[in-house]
Amino acid sequence: MSPGWSAAESGSGVETRESGPSAGPPQAGPQSPRGIDRRTRRARGRHNRSFAFFSEPDMADDPGLSAVAGLRVGHYTDRRRPTGCTVVLAPAGAVGGVDVRGAAPGTRETDLLSPLNAVEHVHAVLLAGGSAFGLDAAGGVMRWLEERGIGYPVGPHRVPIVPAAILFDLSVGDGRIRPDAAAGYAACEAASDAPCAEGNVGAGAGALVGKLFGLERAMRGGFGHASVTVAGITVGAWVAVNALGDAVDPRSGSVLAGARTADGLELLDSTQALLRGELPQSMQPGAATTIGVVGTDAVLTKAQANKLAQTAHDGLARSISPVHTQSDGDTVFALATGASGLVAHPTLLGTMAAESMARAVVRAIEAATGWGPYPAARDLGLPA
Repeated sequence: MSPGWSAAESGSGVETRESGPSAGPPQAGPQSPRGIDRRTRRARGRHNRSFAFFSEPDMADDPGLSAVAGLRVGHYTDRRRPTGCTVVLAPAGAVGGVDVRGAAPGTRETDLLSPLNAVEHVHAVLLAGGSAFGLDAAGGVMRWLEERGIGYPVGPHRVPIVPAAILFDLSVGDGRIRPDAAAGYAACEAASDAPCAEGNVGAGAGALVGKLFGLERAMRGGFGHASVTVAGITVGAWVAVNALGDAVDPRSGSVLAGARTADGLELLDSTQALLRGELPQSMQPGAATTIGVVGTDAVLTKAQANKLAQTAHDGLARSISPVHTQSDGDTVFALATGASGLVAHPTLLGTMAAESMARAVVRAIEAATGWGPYPAARDLGLPA
């Protein structure tokens, strides 16, 4: 642990250090309302035999969202099925870390992020749908970076470092359509430091939640972003929510979206159903997965970046239940640009990471839109 971390324990919790290194138009639009409580949903649901589906994703316009200096985010969404990918670019490099909690991950370059291994900086993180096929999209991200001279110097060459994780969305639409290298390249072209689109876009385009009791009772997941700024340091989270379990409001504990009752009209509450002894369907490993990135402009070592990724999982535990299951490949990356030049106490940064991740999950669910047989949270309880 560096001296700066212990010295930061007094005062504001941050210490100044010399600064380290740091396209598309801003997008804005209406936000969906906060989830109504479960009893209200159920009462309305009894009189509702149809769902109202919406077609367009919401855009992040919350003035509380802050960009993380040195990072840019872009989506590619393939509306043919739907699926897609999301890239978090760090063109000047960022110290990287990762923590894998799910038992069925699909990842690339995660071993490289261990503090025991040599490379300190990464240049992008890719999140993609398409199951293991979606890892192909990382090749497009590498090509985009290489064309701009960005990468780890190896003799006359530059090798971009692009860790990646995928989620399983092949059951939504035509599973033969999945993100490829062209999709990864397009996501880079779209990357910006403006607030990014949320809902069923990018890696969250084909996401579902509440799969534990069968896909026919699942609901739409999605992509969300949230950030927290304290004492001049920003921590942001970007997450594609495609969970076996339910999405829950971390403030009240009420279910926002997830497994529905057999008639499809009410929320079941998967955790309580399990505790009552209701048996779930047998799910194949890797049939779900929530993947995300937590980024900060604080100065971190590689070991500290790995710890930040670990604490960000606390946000998933607050907002998804059950989480980190045998059928999920839950993976969170961390990127630290050091652009603020500040060092913060690890407890402060961990608290900010968990909070931003939990908020990002909620935003993903609130911005999701219904597709085919899968309603979104906003659809439950609307008049027929």
